[in-house]
Amino acid sequence: MSNSKRLHPIAAVTNFFKQLKELIVPFVAFFVFGTKASEGDLWFFTGSFAIVLLVLGIGVLNWLRFSYRLEEGELRMEYGLLVRKKRYIPFDRIQSLDFSEGILHRPFGLVKVKVETAGSSGAADAEAVLTAITKEEANRIQEIIAQAKNKLVEEATETEFVDMVEENVIYKISSKELLLLATTSGGVGVVLSALVAFLSQLDDLIPYESAYREVEKMISNGVVIIAVLVFLGFLLAWVVALIGTMVKFARFTVKKTEREIIISRGLLEKRQITIPLNRIQAVRISENILRQPFGLCSVSLISAGGSVRNTEGSRVLLLPAVKKVQVATILEKHLPILATTKPFNKPPKRSLPRYLLRGSLMVVPLVIAAIAIFKLWGLWSIMLFVFSSAWSYVIFKDAGWSIEGQQLNIQYRGFIKHTLLMKKKNIQSLSYKDSFFQRRKNLATMTSLIKSGMGAIGGTIVDIEKEDAKEIYHWYSHSQKAPF
Repeated sequence: MSNSKRLHPIAAVTNFFKQLKELIVPFVAFFVFGTKASEGDLWFFTGSFAIVLLVLGIGVLNWLRFSYRLEEGELRMEYGLLVRKKRYIPFDRIQSLDFSEGILHRPFGLVKVKVETAGSSGAADAEAVLTAITKEEANRIQEIIAQAKNKLVEEATETEFVDMVEENVIYKISSKELLLLATTSGGVGVVLSALVAFLSQLDDLIPYESAYREVEKMISNGVVIIAVLVFLGFLLAWVVALIGTMVKFARFTVKKTEREIIISRGLLEKRQITIPLNRIQAVRISENILRQPFGLCSVSLISAGGSVRNTEGSRVLLLPAVKKVQVATILEKHLPILATTKPFNKPPKRSLPRYLLRGSLMVVPLVIAAIAIFKLWGLWSIMLFVFSSAWSYVIFKDAGWSIEGQQLNIQYRGFIKHTLLMKKKNIQSLSYKDSFFQRRKNLATMTSLIKSGMGAIGGTIVDIEKEDAKEIYHWYSHSQKAPF
């Protein structure tokens, strides 16, 4: 039996900022759409200050009312401001403990611990969260749970831990890989979108009309100046995205124990995610068009853990930027799922016109709109059919499938090329579909889904041979006759 413990006092501050973050949207909405009169502004600021004080008080009270302890093979927590609640989580239900260190945690040597269980598939972030405890306490809890599962001790809370779990480093990001990852992350669009959203809320502070007049003057002085300014804007957004990615993935390290994969990363906010090997459902290899010329790809683990809000618990980045030729060696040594060595079975050539047609249909509305708005100049939009046809051909060439023993491998492309590796026992469903036009060409579409968090994830092979679809079905169902 262990005595009840409180979280570190910094947890009260963390709770305060968390609650305050949830109030930002109502505050902004009221500020933008509310009254502009001085009296209304006075009430707004007075009420805002009172709400901030109330939120701070609630954060402190929640911290005072929260306690936890390890007792009789369970993590026991008691909390609640008005209604006292108790939650007991048996050690054998705990699948993993995920650690993270925020800016507020690091000066005090603290970590935030998320407790993931076999039932962590609801809407909550995790089964339980210890907002701020010391690193030593977090490691102690992790060791107690590990030893309790292995039945190495009788009273876990009274044991001195001598034997540490052996950890084998299987990957550590290099400076070159980190730089390539950051430069090819494609985060510029995210930065620009966030900047536009932020500026749209400051119409009272930024003199947009004067800015527009200055822009008109610059346009009259020459297009070159505008082009330079646009280039500098994108360059700045790219630099911000580059720095953000490097800070996020700095010190990215993957370790493996006998039963778990442990991933840690981050420069300002350190995070550690633990994935039990028995919860890995599939492996997904992704190649975006910026990284393919360098022979780079990223590898993600699809896990049965996670939840609606905590998608990171179900789709975890294992290798952020690695040479594709190295993936097979890494997976073969350390994971129960192997990278394919066989060539993929491709869709037949007679399905190519269907790929081209689908690409063209997506362009038609854009061409019609361009001609309607820009008249004669809009005819240049017809060139979009050339690009859509080329891209549709790339999608056709990258599609494929293969079966290796008890593993199904699917390759498909949207904007990013994905290769999904799935063990037969982990596939939740395999569906077959053929339309009227597909039946005329003896084609079919096959979709395979695996469990991921609260939902499912999978891949679709479009317009493959119908006989290939039957082969996949027989492999999955053990049936002697397919239902089509």
